[in-house]
Amino acid sequence: MNTTNTTSTPWLFEIKPKNKFFSLNLKEVWQYRDLLILFVKRDIVTVYKQTVLGPLWYLIQPLFTSVTFTIIFNNVAGINTGTVPPFLFNLAGITVWNYFTACLNGTSDTFRSNAAIFGKVYFPRIIVPISIVMSNLVKFGIQFFIFLFFYLFYYFKGATIGMNATTVFFPVLIVFMGILGLGLGMIISSLVTKYRDFSNLIGFGVQLLMYVSAVMYPMALIKEKLPTYGWLVAYNPLAYVIETTRYMLLNVGHISVLGLTYTFGVTISVFIIGLLVFNKTEKSFIDTV
Repeated sequence: MNTTNTTSTPWLFEIKPKNKFFSLNLKEVWQYRDLLILFVKRDIVTVYKQTVLGPLWYLIQPLFTSVTFTIIFNNVAGINTGTVPPFLFNLAGITVWNYFTACLNGTSDTFRSNAAIFGKVYFPRIIVPISIVMSNLVKFGIQFFIFLFFYLFYYFKGATIGMNATTVFFPVLIVFMGILGLGLGMIISSLVTKYRDFSNLIGFGVQLLMYVSAVMYPMALIKEKLPTYGWLVAYNPLAYVIETTRYMLLNVGHISVLGLTYTFGVTISVFIIGLLVFNKTEKSFIDTV
């Protein structure tokens, strides 16, 4: 009688429930890196695939917003930007701010917009919000290129602007914005699975947040003109990123080491909380979406 010896073949991937409350699982994300790249390509291609102007919307939005801010806040309200041209001052803040809002808005609807995919096949759910943050870097790169174009235009016209040694750390600020947008987005996405009307407040809340993030004015101005409400800006980590961006790129304003330390602490805290809530929600969200 012949017996067949069965040998166990090791599995390439092993799917098992998460036992840890906090789990980023970078190893599994790396194993699914091809899927991550696919999602990034999808986000870049499909956003403006059936639009008339296509990627030109990346350029139109910051330019029109900068022009509007220049007319209203600088020409009408009389906000002084020093030696920096008001349009360039606003464009620098808007370019960085747009990356944050794109990450926040994109990741805040992760569970609801991807429910069909999540319910059919397994992959690390964190890949979807990470892919949104990565794909928005392309949009940021295009808008930053436009900023550099106008920077050179004003520079050769004789404007008193210039970068400094701290400019090499500018990518760190962008990472801060991406992680903060990712953390807040994961928290909001988890809340939207149970409270649908919460998504209606996102756009309104982002608009209000912009006005207390020093996007269209220097931080020192709000503390001088409205000291009673200055704390709204002083405790907003985004304001320090915007202010530091202008210092690095335009050599205007100042860098607050204490403010950046505070920003780093808030960013990491929000990301950890977002990841905790995201990991908990992904176990049962399919029943509520």
